[in-house]
Amino acid sequence: MKRIRAGENRGGRGSKVGKASVETAARIDANSRGQVEDAVRVIIRHIGEDPDREGLKRTPARVASAYEFLTSGYAMDPKEAINDALFAEQDYQEMILCKDLDFYSLCEHHLLPFMGKAHVAYLPNRKIVGLSKLARLVEIYARRLQVQERLTTQIAHTLMSQVNPLGVAVVIEAEHLCMRMRGVEKQNCYVTTSAMLGAFRTHTETRQEFMQLLRNGKP
Repeated sequence: MKRIRAGENRGGRGSKVGKASVETAARIDANSRGQVEDAVRVIIRHIGEDPDREGLKRTPARVASAYEFLTSGYAMDPKEAINDALFAEQDYQEMILCKDLDFYSLCEHHLLPFMGKAHVAYLPNRKIVGLSKLARLVEIYARRLQVQERLTTQIAHTLMSQVNPLGVAVVIEAEHLCMRMRGVEKQNCYVTTSAMLGAFRTHTETRQEFMQLLRNGKP
C-alpha cells in the first residue's frame, strides 16, 4: 500500500506546482486504496464468501483502514522522534529503564498479529531522551510488517545511534497468533528476544543489574 503524504510538497505554499503535486498524491492514494479494497474482495470470494453480503459489504474498506493504521510506522521517522526530545544532562549516569511498554505488530510471514511488552534501558552519556519517546520508538517500529528479532534490534540500534549512550538494552516478550491460531497451534507460548549494546554487552555487572530490574515485581 503506497503512501504519499500530501504535505511532502516541494512546490512552495500556494504554488501551481505544489497544488498539482497534492492533487496527484490524492489521486494515487485513492487509486491505491481502491486496489486494496478490491484485493480484500478477492480474498473473501476465495474463502467461499460473498463480498456483497450485507455483513461484508463494508469489510474491504474497514480492512484497508485497519492496515493503514497497523502499518502507520512506515510514514514515521524514528530518528526524528528521538531528536526532538534530547536533553543535556551532565550529572545523571545511572541506568534508565522503561518497562512493560505494550505493543502490537504484524508478523510479515502470515500478516497475523503478535503482541507483548518491550523493555528498553540505556546508560546516559551526558544526554537523556524524553521517556515518552522510548514508547514512541517502540510504536513506530512495531507498526510495520515485522519479525520480533528485527523489531528488537531496530529499537536498540536506533537508540544507540541517536542518543549515543554508554549502552542500550532491549528485551521483548511476545505471543504470536501465527503459532496459536495455525500451524503448531501451541497455546501459552511466549517468545523472548534481546539486544545488548555497549556497556550492556561488555560489562557483566551492568547486564545483571538490568536483568534484576526486569525481574523486580515478578514472581
